[in-house]
Amino acid sequence: MVMIQKRNNFILPPPRKEESVSHSSADSLRTATHSIHVQINAIDAEQRFHLETENNAAAQLEKNRRIIVSFPRGDPENPYNWPTGRKIFVLFVGIVSVVNSTLGSSLPSGATQYLADYFDIQSQAQLVLPISLYLVGYVLGPVVFAPLSESYGRKGIMVITFVFFTIFTMACAVAPNWPCFLAFRLLCGITASSPIAVVGGLFADIYNEPITRGRAMAFFMAATTCGPTLAPIVSGFISAVNWRWTFFVGLIIAGVSLVFLYFMPETYGPTILKHRAQKMRKKTGNPNIFAPIELEKKGARQMLTITLTRPIRMILFEAVVLFTCLYLSLAYAIFYLFFEAYPLVFQGIYGFNTGTAGLPFLAISVGAFLSTAIFMYWDSVLARAKRANARWAQIEEYRRLPLACIGGPLYVISLFWLGWSANADVHWIVPILSGVPFGIGFMLIFMALLNYVTDAYEIFAASASAATSACRSIFGAILPIAARPMYRALGIAWASSLLGFLSLGMCVIPFAFIKYGDRIRANSSFCQELQERKRVFDEQQEGEPKGSEASSPRETIVVGGSVSDSKREEV
Repeated sequence: MVMIQKRNNFILPPPRKEESVSHSSADSLRTATHSIHVQINAIDAEQRFHLETENNAAAQLEKNRRIIVSFPRGDPENPYNWPTGRKIFVLFVGIVSVVNSTLGSSLPSGATQYLADYFDIQSQAQLVLPISLYLVGYVLGPVVFAPLSESYGRKGIMVITFVFFTIFTMACAVAPNWPCFLAFRLLCGITASSPIAVVGGLFADIYNEPITRGRAMAFFMAATTCGPTLAPIVSGFISAVNWRWTFFVGLIIAGVSLVFLYFMPETYGPTILKHRAQKMRKKTGNPNIFAPIELEKKGARQMLTITLTRPIRMILFEAVVLFTCLYLSLAYAIFYLFFEAYPLVFQGIYGFNTGTAGLPFLAISVGAFLSTAIFMYWDSVLARAKRANARWAQIEEYRRLPLACIGGPLYVISLFWLGWSANADVHWIVPILSGVPFGIGFMLIFMALLNYVTDAYEIFAASASAATSACRSIFGAILPIAARPMYRALGIAWASSLLGFLSLGMCVIPFAFIKYGDRIRANSSFCQELQERKRVFDEQQEGEPKGSEASSPRETIVVGGSVSDSKREEV
């Protein structure tokens, strides 16, 4: 019986047994379901945590990955791929800058007597100093400017130094006294040495084919001879009016040339890639985009111990550079010694005045241009031999050095010719004509050896050229000081013969290079480094890195100009 109470006093009937079981099952089911949901959420949260962690790690790894830019094949910004017109403009600017430099070197030669009268200089040794100190500048400048051009680019170095060259040329024209004049000549030489040291590398930047590069170097070398041989004529005639106008003429030429130099494009590939990487970093906001040159160690210690000492190390440890320096130094010193010897011959023996005494140098210029024709002919012979797959045409040393084997003997003959024909009983045209084989021999020696050095060292060509430039300038500065005492003590015949015998001994150098040059280059640390860089570059271009040394999970090669649409390759 169930008792029912009203309001608060009644008692509710107890649930039936079936209802109790049903409510208990529902509670258990809800509890189990909640437990399962909790477990699922825990597992899902754990998975999301691991996924986010992995994504963050991948994002961090990608953020830290270095992106290295390089030139793809056919890249129009690669100087090797520039159009012909642009390359010719660079060639023209390089030649013009070198003509300014070499013209300035011998500009005082026709003004010597006028300078002596104006500044009251009695010592003949002091009158040699305007040329010698300029050549001392050729010693100091290249060992700095050439390595800097391999770290910071060609154009910037050439423009900055040429601006100062123009300023110091003007300073020479207005110099108030002899010490100031000599100081300005030294500073002129230092700044003028930049084109001499850098232009070889400039042409190596834009011409990767040896034949084309060699022809460019041939025109360059002919131009370097024209400057010093034209300067005595210019100064000889103009100084008769006012010696200061000799240097004002040089200033005008330099000012016009500076305009062309300013518009010359940068030619150094690593610097072009550096500018490309800087633009990409700015555009994308990614700070890990680099050009290879930006990853190289830099700083004062690097600059002093590696970069600036490179020309010196090449002289000391590179046999090709050392013996090239010896031969070119003697030839170059004799060339500048002629600025002292020719007045002794043509003014002392034949009675030429200061203006006409410079005209015999034109014979050397004629020889220089004839040597260019010989160079072109040899290039055509070499090209035909290569097409015919001649074995000798595949040997590096045969590409350049046979020209030096011809030029060396001609150079020796010209020295004996001048010495033994300079006589009052012999017509003046005979010693003048000795300048033709002199110019041919001088140029063939320089064309052959400098091209050989450029081909051998390529990206290090500027440093190798700086080494040869510094050495020959030392000889060129010192030997002319001894010119007049030597010629007066030995006489013109035997003084010239002494120079001829010394040159004869140097003739064996190109022959030795032909026989042993391949082995010398194989043992060269610089040539080995060059080959390694070529190997790495070729692997980057092909997209097939080889060897464990080329692999780095933290670096990506970007071939081209942008990150978004470029080809990436793990290296």
